[in-house]
Amino acid sequence: MNHILLVEDDPAIAMSLKVTCKREGWKITWLDNASSVLPMLHSNEAQDLSAIILDVGLPDGDGLSLCQQIRHTPDIGTLKDVPVVFLTARSDEVDRILGLEMGGDDYCAKPFSPRELVARLKAIWRREQLLYEQTAAHTTATDNATDDTSPSLSSSTSSNTVSSHNMSGQALTFECQSGVWHYQPLNYSLKWQEQKLELSNTERKILLTLLQAPNQVFSREQLLNAVSDYPDHRLARTIDSHIKSIRKQLATIDPSIDVIHTHRGLGYALCPA
Repeated sequence: MNHILLVEDDPAIAMSLKVTCKREGWKITWLDNASSVLPMLHSNEAQDLSAIILDVGLPDGDGLSLCQQIRHTPDIGTLKDVPVVFLTARSDEVDRILGLEMGGDDYCAKPFSPRELVARLKAIWRREQLLYEQTAAHTTATDNATDDTSPSLSSSTSSNTVSSHNMSGQALTFECQSGVWHYQPLNYSLKWQEQKLELSNTERKILLTLLQAPNQVFSREQLLNAVSDYPDHRLARTIDSHIKSIRKQLATIDPSIDVIHTHRGLGYALCPA
């Protein structure tokens, strides 16, 4: 059963969403203030959370800052990577861009239909599964090719290991010119050169997309499509901000490698395989 944390101070909106989510068979926990969110995420009740619906304008805090705080709270484990959908009365493009840059996965501008919000949540979960399946398929194809042509680039056997906790949660391994990458979907862990990367959901999806085709140049629009089922060409420039953040973190591990190449006027590509 999907478990949704709803953080919204308007009782009418909260009640409408609770009814809609319950019709889907989802469990929903409602909080009406920002200060209760982190304590809840530290509780046992939050361990099965599937998503957070977060109002931007809360009576005791800013939902954007709260999302950023969640994303940078390591002691809540994988909950810091739970998908976040913003509810906002702000229609300005700058606010939407800021929300995505601060760790949000999507947004709904008020007034909105509860059914639209449900559809957006389903799209996020579907996109997560599709990205994993595409990444796994790429890894399998690479394993088969290297078995026949290039043993020196073979992936570790961990990429074919099925987790005992989740039969779909196979750990994946990529080897390319920039080094060895490991992805564990059970805890959203992506490692490069044996160092864990502290990435937002969007940054992780961007890197996994690039890893599927190291020789391919992805445009900003293609990367935005890979991380959102509701892309807006005006928000494509958020990709530049995410790439900058990814590069900064990779540079702390090894500043000598230009892992992500910029192709001016075209987009971005990972170091070729």
